[in-house]
Parts: sequence; C-alpha cells; structure tokens
Amino acid sequence: MDTRLIESVGQISIPVHDLSRAINFYKETLALSLLFQTDRMAFFTCDGLRIMLSLPEKEQFAHASSVIYFQVSHIQDTYDQLLSKDVTFIDEPHVVTKMGSSETWMVFFHDTEGNTHALMSEVEVD
Repeated sequence: MDTRLIESVGQISIPVHDLSRAINFYKETLALSLLFQTDRMAFFTCDGLRIMLSLPEKEQFAHASSVIYFQVSHIQDTYDQLLSKDVTFIDEPHVVTKMGSSETWMVFFHDTEGNTHALMSEVEVD
C-alpha cells in the first residue's frame, strides 16, 4: 500500500500583471507550449508540468511567484539565446555545488511580470 499523500506537482501558478505580455514572454521567449488561454489565465506545459499564468483575482494574491528552476541541457547556450531576446538576468551562469562527478550550474532571471526564475543544468565533470 502506497502511503504517500502527495503524488506529484501537477500545476504551478504564476501571478501576472499583463496577461498578453506574459503569454508572449513564456511562449515566444522561453519557447514553452501554450495549451490554452482564457480572458484571465493562460496554461503552458513544461515536460508534463502545467504552468498557469493568472491575473490575480484578489490583491492578496498579487505577489511574486516562487522561483521556478527550469532544467536546461546547456546553460551557457540557453543563457546566450535568452540574452539575445532581451531577458533580464540577475547574474551569470555559475556553479552552485559540486557532487561527485557533476556540477550544478544556475543563473537567475526576471520574467516580464517581475517574477524571478532560474535556469539550472547538471554538468558531468572529469
């Protein structure tokens, strides 16, 4: 018998101020697949995880989202591509930890709505 109460994360909500601008950023800049949209929400998919952009219904929900760490294969290449699309980065790709024969690299950026997210990459080293 499985005793887990929670099986997985199915959806993450990101509050936005300008839905059209946010849709453009997540669809065109980050190249996520748009599933569908309504007048107040847009739904994307990222490797099976659904990301919902939403205009907050109440002021209490109009705050920045949690940091989403987007896994990428080649962090420097992705960083360079997003820089060319005028994405605002907080820092440059850097090692955050070494574990055995791999390094974890990260770089943080802002979306068009003031939310902070990150790119992360696991790199095998000799």
